[in-house]
Amino acid sequence: MPSTTPHRVVIVGGGFAGLNTARALRRAPVEITLVDKRNFHLFQPLLYQVATGALSPANIAAPLRSILSKQRNCQVLMGDVQGFDLAARKVLFTDGECPYDTLVVAAGARHSYFGHAEWERVAPGLKTVEDATEIRRRVLSAFEEAERTDDSAERREWLTFVIVGAGPTGVELAGAIAEIATHSLKHDFREINPSDARVVLVEAGPRVLAAFPEDLSAKAQASLERLGVQVRVSTKVEAINERCVTLQSASGAETLATRTALWGAGVQASPLAKLLGDATGAEVDRAGRVTVLPDLTLPGHPEIFVVGDMALARDPAGKPLPGVAPVAMQQGKFVAKRIRDRLRGKQTDAPFRYFNKGNLATIGKSAAVAELGKLKFSGFWAWVLWLFVHLMYIVSFRNRLLVLTQWSWSYFTYDRSARLITGEAKKDGQSSSS
Repeated sequence: MPSTTPHRVVIVGGGFAGLNTARALRRAPVEITLVDKRNFHLFQPLLYQVATGALSPANIAAPLRSILSKQRNCQVLMGDVQGFDLAARKVLFTDGECPYDTLVVAAGARHSYFGHAEWERVAPGLKTVEDATEIRRRVLSAFEEAERTDDSAERREWLTFVIVGAGPTGVELAGAIAEIATHSLKHDFREINPSDARVVLVEAGPRVLAAFPEDLSAKAQASLERLGVQVRVSTKVEAINERCVTLQSASGAETLATRTALWGAGVQASPLAKLLGDATGAEVDRAGRVTVLPDLTLPGHPEIFVVGDMALARDPAGKPLPGVAPVAMQQGKFVAKRIRDRLRGKQTDAPFRYFNKGNLATIGKSAAVAELGKLKFSGFWAWVLWLFVHLMYIVSFRNRLLVLTQWSWSYFTYDRSARLITGEAKKDGQSSSS
């Protein structure tokens, strides 16, 4: 006799991959449980704008229950997943468990400090709302401290900002901080000239935005330098503390005195990836990502899909897919289709294929780079395209309107209206942001 019990799909993680899986199953005969330790979906590509006061956290986040409120086959649970019982097909929480027939794990990633976990205390990364508000506190507080001191050396330290990593996050942060110093804070202080700020972008590789073609990387660096950002490529970080960053390049060691170091150099997958790798025998790489089969399942466990930043998936040439939102969104839709096919009795071995619609990165107002297939361009129109694409990716229509309003105001005035210093610095250099 066929079972009358709906097929149970448990999705761990409400990011781009998990949310797209759930929404693509809205008409499927399944019972979905979406689990996340946060109660909201966060649009991570715009976190840097929260970190630099252009947007508020609520502009780029939306409650998961609200997003899925009309999807009757989906329940949202706020919970902290601690492990999996693969034999019994259960997800384990700190205070309970949840059975599944199909499991989709999309728990995301955090920043990686390449074996120097102690650097996180003095050089925060940018993956969560708390990270963004902490960076905003540090950046804006630096100008406040520079205004208060009469010591010129100490003032230079406060007005020096070092960003480690010249991927999209590092480039966007560096450009935004330079614009804050040059334009947004131009008339706000009496004892200092904010445009005296020194913004240094450090990259271990030979160029910024390494995922882009070399000519676009060169244009991005030129745009940064026009904003006053000092770009140091082929330069490694040797040490970071509360008062300085030590660099190493072909010309030797250099110490930059700074009170504000920010991190954008690497990511580390959720610890759940290693748990799954250990349990299934799947390989886990140095970044903590679990290697998935071409159909995004784990070896010997066709009922388990791993998607998003915690999955090491490869293109037909064997190159790892980038940890970006479009990959996660397409993977989520692929998994949903595979689940629907299975329920209909349709068996297929078709692998996941990522369709790369292009790469975009912004540097500052009217400055961006774009790669769309063979088409490459930069400047104002690339920036307009970046605005449009990111606006359309935001899940909530209300948030799209809010962001569009904020961006329009900022474009004409350079005003970053969310320049709020929240949270309180702790004695060890950490803070509790709100």
